[in-house]
Amino acid sequence: MYKTVTINDTVRIPPKEFGKNIKETILNILRTKYECKWDADIGYLLVVSDVKNIKTGRVIPGDGASYNDVDLDILVYSPKVHEVVDGEIVEILEFGAFMRIGPMDGLVHVSQITNDFINFDKKNRTLTGKDSKHILKEGDLVRARIIALSSKADVTKIGLTMRQPYIGKINWIAEEKKEARGEA
Repeated sequence: MYKTVTINDTVRIPPKEFGKNIKETILNILRTKYECKWDADIGYLLVVSDVKNIKTGRVIPGDGASYNDVDLDILVYSPKVHEVVDGEIVEILEFGAFMRIGPMDGLVHVSQITNDFINFDKKNRTLTGKDSKHILKEGDLVRARIIALSSKADVTKIGLTMRQPYIGKINWIAEEKKEARGEA
């Protein structure tokens, strides 16, 4: 889920930046500090979109910099367990498929692709269901459910499943809907 989050922070503005546009200077400092970073409480911080409420700076003895309290808006991607997400398969390996969901990748383990036994074709980099003959390859558009989230430091892992009704490869979902309507 994408959302905008407002947080407040204290920004250190070095003396060499004095005399420049304060909002642009603070925005550049905050973008370097926050963008493309994972925060366990907030999610994946994509972009600092705005800086508001810039308070008067204070100088600390021994450091010529100005410290300004500010409020900033950040666009965040915050995946949630049980959320259904659409994405693209970006890599197929023997143990599963990596799916691009927004700015992050998640893993669909082979045990979570279908209720079928899965064969890995190393040459063609595909995963194929033994009985269903469903083939999953790089570039396929899929729908999955987030079943696990874990993060340590800057590394976040997303576990996905496609073994539930109306999720999986997009054309598998269409086939499932036809069968449900008795059109198969």
